[in-house]
Amino acid sequence: MRIIHLKTYALWLGCSLCATLAAAQTPSSHNIGGQPYPQVNPDNTVTFRVKAPGAKSVQIVLDRPYEMRKDTAGMWLYTSAPQVPGFHYYSVQVGGLQVADPATYTYFGMSRMASAFEIPEAKGEGDYYKPQKGVARGALRSRRFYSGVCGEWRRMYVYTPPGYEQDTQKRYPVLYLQHGGGEDERGWPNQGYMNHIMDNLIADGKVQPMIVVMNRGYAVHSGQPIPEQQPNQRSSMEAFAAFTDLMVKDVIPLVDSTYRTLSDREHRAMAGLSWGGKQTLDTALGHPDLFSAIGCFSAALPMRPGTDIGTLYGGIFKDAAAFNERFRLFWLGIGSEEGDGTAKFHQALADKGIRSTLYTSPGTAHEWLTWRRCLYQFAPLLFQ
Repeated sequence: MRIIHLKTYALWLGCSLCATLAAAQTPSSHNIGGQPYPQVNPDNTVTFRVKAPGAKSVQIVLDRPYEMRKDTAGMWLYTSAPQVPGFHYYSVQVGGLQVADPATYTYFGMSRMASAFEIPEAKGEGDYYKPQKGVARGALRSRRFYSGVCGEWRRMYVYTPPGYEQDTQKRYPVLYLQHGGGEDERGWPNQGYMNHIMDNLIADGKVQPMIVVMNRGYAVHSGQPIPEQQPNQRSSMEAFAAFTDLMVKDVIPLVDSTYRTLSDREHRAMAGLSWGGKQTLDTALGHPDLFSAIGCFSAALPMRPGTDIGTLYGGIFKDAAAFNERFRLFWLGIGSEEGDGTAKFHQALADKGIRSTLYTSPGTAHEWLTWRRCLYQFAPLLFQ
């Protein structure tokens, strides 16, 4: 995923200045327990500290490497420019090798494990993705399964809503929710906080309680070579070649046979971010008998200048009346800093008579804050 552009910021100089600022700094919420650094400062700058007394140079890698300064105790320090609110990946670079900061939890992003910090939103604005006191909690389950399509053991995460274990007769609609390229099935639970978002929405009575299924998007057919994921690079298209078959032949039947689902198309939806948005379109539009609602968050869209959308996805957009009857919700979300491609796609659909909903996240780019907001806006519209 793209990291938000950062401006060069001057290093803090002198221990006395560091001591003055220390009282106002807050350890990042992604730090391993008890670790004081990275620290998020009141002006949204971030101070990093790495202990590497034998290193000749150390960099903090944000949008690019930034040189750290070594103190007399062998600690390397760097304070960034002010950061925008939201989730940020970063790495430590020593000798040209980029690694995770041992002081933080790690997250699979950019096709490798990386560290992260979070810049809080203004007071109250991010409450919807934080655990709230008094709110009942759903369960997040890690499910191993064997895929005949891929010829391998795989893992998916399954969110079941509060009350799932208590009322054993109740059945639920299902949302299949996909991560983007360079991340994996851990993205939505770990970076996206989807379980907190769903718990809070359910507690507020804004959504129909539902099961949410999150799969690893990388899938190749059994016997085919698995493309290597290069760190800091986008995955090749071949890495996703079998995904739709995996969903249709393995995942959906397994979920419907294992969990208490409402297994008709009217109670099944799919959504995804970035490349996961493309996978959503490929899968749901390719199998309209299985899905009744679609959500695309910053999706990789097939639009090119001069494209007639009536020719896309086997001509499914040619008959607007049939499409509108078949899909009760076709939802598009995008960050305001991501360009106008999604808005153009929305307009092209409207020109064909296709109903779609467009949401623009203010002030955000291709990042997790955009996608958290998208899920928060999209989920209440499902299964109503």
